[in-house]
Amino acid sequence: MNDVKLALLGSPGAGKSAVLVRFLTRRFIGEYASNANSLYHKRLSVDGRQLNLEVFDPCSQPMDWADGFLVVYNISDRASFSNAKTLLRQIREAQKSSPGVPVCLVGNKQDLCHARQVPADEGRCLAQENRCLFQEVSAAESYQDISILFTQLIRQVLEQLKQRADRRRYSGSRSMAKLITNVFGKRRKSV
Repeated sequence: MNDVKLALLGSPGAGKSAVLVRFLTRRFIGEYASNANSLYHKRLSVDGRQLNLEVFDPCSQPMDWADGFLVVYNISDRASFSNAKTLLRQIREAQKSSPGVPVCLVGNKQDLCHARQVPADEGRCLAQENRCLFQEVSAAESYQDISILFTQLIRQVLEQLKQRADRRRYSGSRSMAKLITNVFGKRRKSV
């Protein structure tokens, strides 16, 4: 069984916890003020593979714990979007030693489109610049969109974890072959 660890980042009021609670419970909680670090666990199946999902909803921004990130902003709050840009940059800087960590940029509160301050194209462009997934959702209105985005991100994380394991396995095999050659020497043909 695979373990997948995701971190949920974004400005206060962006709806991070609402998105997460919607995914975990299929319910929307309108007023959810979280000022404490929270770690959520869920056992689920993606593409027939059983996995343990851990999602960290932090007050601070841990960058080295997670296998993947959801960066959430509120489409009706320009400052929230600016913070999301900063978070994406911080994630990329912190992950220079292991590039390719999956990230999803999430524009939340799509139901507030009448108060929109961040066009969808601007969010999509930011996601393309940072080579990450992008989706606008409404935690208040739709479980399906949120489920799709979590599933896409989990698939990317599983693929990344598989690639890392394959590289380690290949590297380990080469190291073992080199060690054997050094210990026993190259075979010589007898004359």
